Amino acid sequence: MILNLANKLSIFRILLIPLFLASVMYYTPDKDYLRLLAIGIFFLAILSDILDGYIARTRGLRSKAGAFLDPLADKLLLITAYLCLSFVKSLPAQFKLAPWVVIIVISRDAIIVLGSAIICMVEGKLNISPTILGKITTFLQMVTVLALLSQLKGFSYIMHTMVFFTVLSGLDYIRIGSRLFNEAGAH
Repeated sequence: MILNLANKLSIFRILLIPLFLASVMYYTPDKDYLRLLAIGIFFLAILSDILDGYIARTRGLRSKAGAFLDPLADKLLLITAYLCLSFVKSLPAQFKLAPWVVIIVISRDAIIVLGSAIICMVEGKLNISPTILGKITTFLQMVTVLALLSQLKGFSYIMHTMVFFTVLSGLDYIRIGSRLFNEAGAH
């Protein structure tokens, strides 16, 4: 299989994850450059996500590999970010992720992946596109990570808005998945 440019950018995003993880996990207040490095790496990952989507759409480079790699890269990046940021003890108290926030983010993704796998097994294929709520949620999850690392004063507001949309989009995907599952069972 030959990878196109959009797919290479998704793989690049996956390869950024260990660098992001290391910069966050080794951060301490006296090594503030690691927090800044984490911001830079995460922002680069976001740019690669935007760029790979743009390239795939405008150059007609959509592929089965890309349909798998792009959401995989997003999920791996975000789950890694939320997990490792919840474990870092050296961040100021107002920039900590409560366990319930991490549970909500990861549970939504786990439900989406599990539901997709079930539909794929039943139907033999999977033809689900991200919803507008799903795209807003992913955007807000990424903004929340950047707000936390940047230690923005409005972090709590951003985080709670993200949680609201994460729950809302999770329920929307459950609704869509249930409908698809019922349609598959009717055949």
